[in-house]
Amino acid sequence: MTTTENTGGSALDVEIDALGGGSARLSQYAGRAVLVVNVASKCGLTPQYAGLERLQERFAPEGFTVLGVPCNQFLGQEPGSAEEIAEFCSATYGVTFPMTEKIEVNGAGRHPLYDRLVGFADAEGHSGDIRWNFEKFLIGKDGQVVARFSPQTEPESAEVLEAVEKALA
Repeated sequence: MTTTENTGGSALDVEIDALGGGSARLSQYAGRAVLVVNVASKCGLTPQYAGLERLQERFAPEGFTVLGVPCNQFLGQEPGSAEEIAEFCSATYGVTFPMTEKIEVNGAGRHPLYDRLVGFADAEGHSGDIRWNFEKFLIGKDGQVVARFSPQTEPESAEVLEAVEKALA
């Protein structure tokens, strides 16, 4: 993966609320590998939730978690309330991985979590703004971004699996 200069500090030092309210306590994931994904319930890529949940189930015992970050910035494809999002994810895809509050990932209202992520380039050299729902960032055990994947990259693709396994080694 290609890297760019780190924007400073661990991504896990950022404060963000959980989907159901209260702190998501990202610091609890220190020493774990975390796949941060901006998610949406009404997107053509929404079926990726199933693959994300399988990643969670497969690698959680080894010190890994998926972190879903709802975002409504792409054609309004995440219009629901926190309760609606949680119900959809649970009932439709059996999601057990943690979810944060709905945030903005681009523009003037970009959440500080994404300020820490977007400077990292993917394998094709793209850095900067999030392109669409389901863009993925892998954070290593040290809290630094180690990989970025395009929205179209399936969660269980060889490149994601290889990166997760390397991050857990």
